[in-house]
Amino acid sequence: MCWVTYSGRTQMVKRREPKTGGETNPRRHHFQSNFKPTLVEASYLAKPMHLRTRKDRYEIGRALRLSCSREAQAEYNSQRKDRTDPLEILIASSEGRIETLLPIRYGRMVASPFAFYRGAAAIMAADLASTPSTKYAVQSCGDCHLMNFGAFATPERNIIFDINDFDETFPATWEWDLKRLAASLVIASQNNRHKLKDGIAAAYNAAICYGEKMRELAEMKTLDSWYSYLDYEELIEQTACKKLQKLRKAVLKKALNRCANEELVKLACMKGERPRIKDQPPLIYHEEDFESEHYQGLLRTAIEGYRESLSLERRVLFDKYELADVAVKVVGVGSVGTHCHVGLFFAAEEDPLFLQIKEARPSVLEPYSTFLNLSSHNGERVVSGQRLMQAASDFFLGHFVGKTGRHFYVRQLRDVKVKPLVEVFNPDHMHGFARNCAWALARAHARSGDPAIISGYIGKGGVFAEAISRFAAAYSEQNLQDYELLREAVRDGRIEIVTEEG
Repeated sequence: MCWVTYSGRTQMVKRREPKTGGETNPRRHHFQSNFKPTLVEASYLAKPMHLRTRKDRYEIGRALRLSCSREAQAEYNSQRKDRTDPLEILIASSEGRIETLLPIRYGRMVASPFAFYRGAAAIMAADLASTPSTKYAVQSCGDCHLMNFGAFATPERNIIFDINDFDETFPATWEWDLKRLAASLVIASQNNRHKLKDGIAAAYNAAICYGEKMRELAEMKTLDSWYSYLDYEELIEQTACKKLQKLRKAVLKKALNRCANEELVKLACMKGERPRIKDQPPLIYHEEDFESEHYQGLLRTAIEGYRESLSLERRVLFDKYELADVAVKVVGVGSVGTHCHVGLFFAAEEDPLFLQIKEARPSVLEPYSTFLNLSSHNGERVVSGQRLMQAASDFFLGHFVGKTGRHFYVRQLRDVKVKPLVEVFNPDHMHGFARNCAWALARAHARSGDPAIISGYIGKGGVFAEAISRFAAAYSEQNLQDYELLREAVRDGRIEIVTEEG
């Protein structure tokens, strides 16, 4: 028997074992693990739902410490002999990408240890799989570093703070996201020339705040927990540094006043009577056969596939727009080289809409997670994971499979998006941002997991937070070693790079 979590419900079912013949277990669930329940848990599961108390759920969480102590969360062995060469993992993750863009990817990663970390989700996924864990599943972000959090507008035009990148989302044990976030805080602190102890303190605060928010969510009614969100303007008011608070207000005001026509002027121009996206190679460009009937046919098929993924009311809105142009657009660090495009649509003159069309490749967690994912393809996996984890998602979020077999998801290019100002953070700023990210992560995990179980495991003290901060410090050293390997490969000519300056 094993634990299965599906849409927040924990129940005991038969474990699906590999078979050489015959049918597999017909019971299908999102998340599955090999954790064996105790007598307390078995007794709990035998009760009808209305008799399963919060205290029982906390006790289930405490029981998880038997299979993985909280102190064990600190363990990380950088010297293990079975560790795969990180450059091999990095190069393997580039397979199937646009070859001419790979030097840009490596050029961005070699810029600093923090930039390397942002592009090395596949390397860390392999490392996390070697660490002790509770094996209690949630819908995981998969690439949970601090630059993948930010503020954006909901369809209701509220400004919320949340996770905003889900390319790697996959069902996985909840600690993996928290460990990647904690390590990113240490590495970003070092990138800002803070003392190591300051980065460790930020990682510790993230783990403490994650536990506190999870306990708060566990005390709520289910719907109240589900509907909860982080109001970004309230978070700004909680900023201790008045100078940073003023800067955040100014950045938000600029984002709120940004309109689609500004993006139109920045990214597009008129070519005859037809609006076209400006070519800015190698970062924005049209593919060579863009004007061919074959290419245009692929676009029509893609648009129809995307449209079918939208709910009826969203199709009605999307149908008000017509495609004007599509171009390749290089984005991010880890995404460079994947097939990413920007589409320009118009509802009427001077009424543009920009949609980002991103290739969805297999999650970096998929080879290492023991949990099941039911999405039919990777575009759907990204969209479903985002809708499950975010408090509110983009109205135009959708997916399709192209005629070439590539998987894609679609979202608005920008919609009052506010990136974190990490580069100007001092240690106190990093400490506060760690809190915000941890709150958002806990809220996201509580949607697919049981916050009482996770809270029961963490407890009220600092034992768990101390372990996470120690792991983060150890992994920052691992990241630095891997970064130096990349630099060495660049110096030796084994890996070619192109910097942003050319």
